Amino acid sequence: MPSILITGCSSGIGYYCAKALQAEGYQVFATARQQKDVERLLNEGLQSTRLDLTDSQSIDDALTWLLEQTNGQLDALFNNGAYGQPGAVEDLSRQTLRQQFETNLFGTHELTCKVIKLMRKQGHGRIIQNSSVLGLITMKYRGAYNASKFALEGLTDTLRQELSDTPIKVSLIEPGPIESDFRKNAHKAFNANIDIETSAHKNTYIAVQKRLANTNAKQKNDTFTLGPEAVYNALKHALESRHPKARYYVTFPTKLFAVLRRLLSTRGLDWVLNKISNSENK
Repeated sequence: MPSILITGCSSGIGYYCAKALQAEGYQVFATARQQKDVERLLNEGLQSTRLDLTDSQSIDDALTWLLEQTNGQLDALFNNGAYGQPGAVEDLSRQTLRQQFETNLFGTHELTCKVIKLMRKQGHGRIIQNSSVLGLITMKYRGAYNASKFALEGLTDTLRQELSDTPIKVSLIEPGPIESDFRKNAHKAFNANIDIETSAHKNTYIAVQKRLANTNAKQKNDTFTLGPEAVYNALKHALESRHPKARYYVTFPTKLFAVLRRLLSTRGLDWVLNKISNSENK
């Protein structure tokens, strides 16, 4: 029975994948940042513990607990835990940007490095990073999230190259719009860290607030939103294929932008992305 550690299982992609993999016979260790979510996962029959990616001790404690359950083995790691911090680049304080990177990059990096040591010792392993279409292209008012995912992509590409002569396989999943609590959590981060009243982007922020407050994922600009099963299908292939892909493009927008990034000039791609951003924030 293969074992897998998944971060960010309180809802959305992580929750769906944890439940689906357990139903397939995997030994799933579903982690979450808040203890109340851990309790809920336990009540639903998942093996769960608290793992806060911004807290090194929490990462160590979670791994210690997991290895006690598996006699020191772990077959796969799915780094899914992340959140989005909206706001114009000029309105992002150093601390706000640091918070975004602590969760989306630094904590993921720390956990991954610890797991690599284990996988080297056991002689096999799969590491799957849940990135984003915004690790391929950028969009306005998502600078912190864009930067964190671009950094994750660069770190992961390097890691894949460095592990190419080992039995440890590394893959990136790059979803576009997926039904989840992402918008709700982004709204909280926006309210907590962006000063709307003093910003040169105040008028746009009013529209951003309205969009983020709408928790119905499938609204007018989300025609291509898919359910979390789309990510699960990519994850399954990355876990079970003899030759997993380096990248999995999930949803039509991701596939489209991957092509446009190669075909268009920088100015041309900016024009397309600005049109989309302006349409969203009307």
